Amino acid sequence: MPLNTDDTTSLFTGAWEGRNRFAELVREALSRASEAGWPLLVLSDPNFADWPLGESGVVDALGQWARQGRQLHFLARDYRVLRERAPRLVQWRVSWDHVVEARVCRGAIAERLPSALWTADWSLERLDLTRSRGVASRDSARSVDLRERLDACWQQGAAGFPATVLGL
Repeated sequence: MPLNTDDTTSLFTGAWEGRNRFAELVREALSRASEAGWPLLVLSDPNFADWPLGESGVVDALGQWARQGRQLHFLARDYRVLRERAPRLVQWRVSWDHVVEARVCRGAIAERLPSALWTADWSLERLDLTRSRGVASRDSARSVDLRERLDACWQQGAAGFPATVLGL
């Protein structure tokens, strides 16, 4: 079903469990991001180990979405796993540097870093990382709460996951 800025109702909402289900929901959301017209995506996780961000379909979907002048924010404690497991995304990051900002969260704020995908009208959050349990929602109160937690991490974070790594 095609989406536009007024129709994200076909995206799953409710509680879910399991790493496979989490990955499916991330894939589905990113595949619909362009049609949904989301101006900003926030992807947040301690290390993105369970995210399907290295898959060609996911990277293609991000490319489609980014062509429309959007912004992507990454938040993580550490980007090493993402760099190792998602070379397609790392290369995409180089090409789309102008739409991507990334921060590293350390210290006390990193302990509260949500594992989440946030958009203006739909969000996905893992509440239990060990069992990979969470909730997908269009609830505005939940969205505001999640965005405030993400913003707190963003403001206290430092630049990270650069498009290129300069060496000597």
